[in-house]
Amino acid sequence: MQLAETAQQQFQRPATLRILLELNILQPAVSAECIAAPKKLTITVVCAGVKSILDVAATLERLETLGVTVVGFGTDAFPGFYRADSGYGVTWRVDTVAQAAAIGTQRDAIKAPGAVIIAQPVSEADQLDLELHDRVLTEGLAAATSAHIVGKDVTPFLLDWFHTQTDNQSLEVNVTLINANARLAAQIAVAATK
Repeated sequence: MQLAETAQQQFQRPATLRILLELNILQPAVSAECIAAPKKLTITVVCAGVKSILDVAATLERLETLGVTVVGFGTDAFPGFYRADSGYGVTWRVDTVAQAAAIGTQRDAIKAPGAVIIAQPVSEADQLDLELHDRVLTEGLAAATSAHIVGKDVTPFLLDWFHTQTDNQSLEVNVTLINANARLAAQIAVAATK
């Protein structure tokens, strides 16, 4: 059973590919890491939602279309990566590692296809300051427009903009959530073997 990547596997991936990929294969603002987990795979992915610079609604809609189950870990809100709450809810919620592991175990027991995303938010204490986030995002989008940056170039531009304009606070949030998600993924993997 494939459940979640180990911490070692996650840290071997390039930084921009950890947890969520923004490949922009469907549209520039949809998180492709989520989209890359099609319904025929039986995998559980732990992530911190999608980056708030993306189109969260479009990503959630595409996941639903693909039959990917999205579950909040300790939350009813879909996380926004740098933010604990993206402004969108989740249909399902679990509050323990055992509950999260049981989803994959039960899916496998009945041979049901489908990927599961366990969306764990960054803690409110560790999230990027909301006013700073909103200001930097607004300014970054305006800067991208002024520089005629479009398509697949928008995401890397905005990520760099965030790192620069937040004096690397966004990078610190990123590292915090990567560690938290690797820890949760490992706990789920262990619980699934019991």
